[in-house]
Amino acid sequence: MTKKIVVTGIGATSPLGGTAPESWEALLAGESGAHTLTHDWVEQYELPVTFAAEAKVRPEEVLERVESKRLDPSSQFALISAREAWADAGSPDVDPIRVGVDYSTGIGGLWTLLDAWDTLREKGPRRVLPMTIPMLMPNAAAAAISMSIPSRAYARTDVSACASSTEAIANAYAHLQLGLADVVIAGGTEAVVHPLPIAAFASMQALSKRNDSPETASRPYDVSRDGFVLGEGAGSIVLETEEHALARGARIYAELAGGTVTSDSFHITAPDPEGSAAARAMKAAIEMAGASPTDVAHINAHATSTPVGDIAEYNAMARVFGDHLPSIAVSATKAATGHLLGGTGALEAIFTILALHNRTAPPTINLTEQDPEIPLDVVTAPRALGDGELLALSNSFGFGGHNSVAAFRSYN
Repeated sequence: MTKKIVVTGIGATSPLGGTAPESWEALLAGESGAHTLTHDWVEQYELPVTFAAEAKVRPEEVLERVESKRLDPSSQFALISAREAWADAGSPDVDPIRVGVDYSTGIGGLWTLLDAWDTLREKGPRRVLPMTIPMLMPNAAAAAISMSIPSRAYARTDVSACASSTEAIANAYAHLQLGLADVVIAGGTEAVVHPLPIAAFASMQALSKRNDSPETASRPYDVSRDGFVLGEGAGSIVLETEEHALARGARIYAELAGGTVTSDSFHITAPDPEGSAAARAMKAAIEMAGASPTDVAHINAHATSTPVGDIAEYNAMARVFGDHLPSIAVSATKAATGHLLGGTGALEAIFTILALHNRTAPPTINLTEQDPEIPLDVVTAPRALGDGELLALSNSFGFGGHNSVAAFRSYN
């Protein structure tokens, strides 16, 4: 028997705000989290891209110094968002052996790794910190959350590029269905606003180069889009069975109705232009929700603002929805937040949950001339989603051909 899985807590630290509510409010207000970088290393390395979407609230403003020193920034963001989500869920009084963690990252502790390499080269091996490996390992965020909550059912990490945290949510759905836990904290994090990734992404022509206008650089679906804006931060959601949530009197935001994963098996960085595997992921999520494509009212699209990626996702949507596609309110929130890589799916899942909870689709900023090859109904100002039961999808696609989709349904 399939269990109903519900969302009872949300937490985020993002380029738009230090909490989930602050990020949502800024998103509805049409704000941008992108800005010119002021770090010395931008000029030092003569970077071709001089802006990014850094987290609005720095983790050292939230965490105790002794704690933050033992965590890479990626784990710091994760811990902040997870604690917010847990508190938002009412800090459930649950036996730790029934609490699980499904968490993700696309890259992991990059700052720790590269700082340690600099230390080794400049000062020698004796100066490399003993905590370097526990700080740089990709599972560090999941471990930090597990020890903080605490969680003893399991603490798992998946790494699937920009699909990572949506895949973590899909995994959490499956683990709750299997009865491996009663409550799961799921999400993802990333902290790679660093000269090396900026140089590398710029070298592969993936980043926007609008150095003169960072706030308008990310423009999904616009004819003048020229790449994504690198972002950072984390998002976390608390998931549990409806039975468990109701028994403890929890507030329920929405239902997680399904989560799926497919693979393009096409190219290491480019999406399949036909979008066939991405379409299968959307179809499977809808079927898992016991619904049909015509039931979908809203999509938070992956929509990175790259010339190739936006069209590929549209082709996938057209395969799934056909004539119903113009009736779906599509939001592309990376225009405001930038692209958080492994953390992006979790943040966008939160925006999808809040869209259903508040029955309002968030806006896509910076869209001035929509690409005629992508004739979607793009939401450009906060829009009411209407009454009745609503179904929404949150899409995430990553390098390596990873596709993951989460389906959420309004609750009451």
